[in-house]
Amino acid sequence: MKILMVLTSHDELGDTGEKTGFWLEEFAAPYYVLKDAGAEIVLASPKGGQPPLDPKSDADDAQTDATRRFKQDEAAQKLLAETHVLADISDQGFDAIFYPGGHGPLWDLANDTDSKCLIESFTNSDRPVGAVCHAPAVFKNTNGTDGKPLVAGKRVTGFTNTEEQGVGLTEVVPFLVEDMLKEKGGHYEKGDDWASFVLTDGKLVTGQNPASSEEAAKAVLALLQ
Repeated sequence: MKILMVLTSHDELGDTGEKTGFWLEEFAAPYYVLKDAGAEIVLASPKGGQPPLDPKSDADDAQTDATRRFKQDEAAQKLLAETHVLADISDQGFDAIFYPGGHGPLWDLANDTDSKCLIESFTNSDRPVGAVCHAPAVFKNTNGTDGKPLVAGKRVTGFTNTEEQGVGLTEVVPFLVEDMLKEKGGHYEKGDDWASFVLTDGKLVTGQNPASSEEAAKAVLALLQ
């Protein structure tokens, strides 16, 4: 198995003056689920190199077994520091694509044409596409083979409006993931705020929040096995 993981390059949290980026748990948990299953993992981001880490995801209270393992894993840290430039990546040879969240993707990956093309290529060739938490933002401009929004008619989830309200960023983000997925015709579903909730519809896997990261990766893995 060869899996492409795509991370954000965006580090500004709107006009707040605060930093954002990718959420550590949402990278680390899927990374180890896939790696431990024997997958070769390639990392990419719009700008390449070290993607920005949301500092809140590095706080003591946000740590999990996967993030602690990552902090001891020099090989994984080196891989993350040297992500490929997304524009240089071809979908050829990959079995699945996975997007960790964090608020960063709302600003860059949601509108990234290289990301859009990759997702559509994976979808058109019936390969799994996974996204967790804020990363379903990447489906904002993607279309299916029928020309309709990729999520139209599909069961999908992502960071809920109430979770966004809970972190106080409803007025900061460029759009709300839940609202966007509904606007694009997705059959949006959610579990309890902050609890793991993952949906698989065909080869599309979406997870609601950071707690859903591991299960989302396992769902992608199930599609490959």
